[in-house]
Amino acid sequence: MKISYVKSLSNLEKELKIIELENKDIITRSELSIKLINRTLKKTRKIVVTTPFNSVSEEIEFFKHIKPKLVGKLIYHIETFNIQSKRPQGSFKFQKKYLNNEILKLQDYFMNNLELYQYFKRDETHLDKYYFTRKKQSIRIHSDSLNSYIDDDFTTNYDITFAKFTAYNLIIQFLLHEIQRLAEKQNSNQNPEILKSNLTWTGNKVGLVELIYALHSAGVINNGTADIKELALACKRGLNIDLGDYYRSFLEIRSRKLSNTKFIDVLKETLMKRIEESDN
Repeated sequence: MKISYVKSLSNLEKELKIIELENKDIITRSELSIKLINRTLKKTRKIVVTTPFNSVSEEIEFFKHIKPKLVGKLIYHIETFNIQSKRPQGSFKFQKKYLNNEILKLQDYFMNNLELYQYFKRDETHLDKYYFTRKKQSIRIHSDSLNSYIDDDFTTNYDITFAKFTAYNLIIQFLLHEIQRLAEKQNSNQNPEILKSNLTWTGNKVGLVELIYALHSAGVINNGTADIKELALACKRGLNIDLGDYYRSFLEIRSRKLSNTKFIDVLKETLMKRIEESDN
């Protein structure tokens, strides 16, 4: 059974990436993602309910790691949808206050579940049998544990809690990025000359997009924590080029018949030629 649900998670991540690439609007992206994750969860539940786990350790692995990832993605998209839907359109200060308040709400959940959060962060295992196997309802009823009474075939005491930990950490990263993006926008509006560069990209835009995605995939900037938006913004400022819809450009790169790395191939070829010439 393990192959089935691991494959479902892998396929889901690929389809979510396509949705992200094809939809720049966060609300639209969240709506499509929620529908997709719901379908995947229903299929996964059917597999788990009808096919026994091979061992207790496999059951723990599913409810401690696999299901929280699935449900965590659902929670992430539901929460970001709600946050963006209610987000004010006022000044930088007003928006920053709103986003910081949302971060505080999420951090309150960690503080209110500190013992479990420490267990999650440290990847402890000594209580896994009680936390992540079915039919072992907790005597101390936690609000997240209620599903283990309602749907005890597909829920344990704390898999929902772990899903929230996973989702809330991702949402906080998203909100911090939004605050940073707002601050950069405000700074560039107030001091446009500070970010002015004398360098200009004169090549094809798609070539630069290809290079950006290659750098992002290699994780060589900010130890792999920089996202595509940040890299595109850095190129816009440093090379005076607006890449436009770089998500769509990436889809064009993926759909190439001959080579998906045409620009990088040219870079390698020209560099090798230069090295050979300098050796002569």
